[in-house]
Amino acid sequence: MRHDMPQQVLDTKDYELLAYLQNHARASNVELAAAVHLSPSPCLARVRKLAKSGLIRRYVALLDPLKLGLTVSVFIQVRLEKQVEHALNTFEKAMGERPEVMECYLMTGDADYLLRVVVPDMQALERFIVDFLSRVPGVGNIKSSFALKQVKYQTALPLPRKAANKGGRS
Repeated sequence: MRHDMPQQVLDTKDYELLAYLQNHARASNVELAAAVHLSPSPCLARVRKLAKSGLIRRYVALLDPLKLGLTVSVFIQVRLEKQVEHALNTFEKAMGERPEVMECYLMTGDADYLLRVVVPDMQALERFIVDFLSRVPGVGNIKSSFALKQVKYQTALPLPRKAANKGGRS
């Protein structure tokens, strides 16, 4: 994960564009321009500049996991036997190759990594842990916590308040 700071200074219009796009990624340029009170040509130029700078990484469709039969959401804490560079790289590469691993964070505290894993059922989770996770070289301890209910989930980043309010909610 990179922690690059924006290389350009963002103004209020840039934040308005980003806020709107976070909630309306499929908006046409004309709709986007109207929403942030710009004409289409300068709006498109700004969006292209934001994308080129890396601030807009990609556009995605957010799917409903329950409607797709992915009913088990679990947070897994993993402690490695040794926190050496090779073990970290091996673990991170292995997690990157598994589609059920939705998020993976290197942590401070008791666990070295925190995973968010989504699977269809307990049998799939068992296979993931027993057949895969426990066999990753260097894994020393695995502790799972099940999500009973998703209270909040959002993908939109918190932008400066005055700009974020202009984007609306879908």
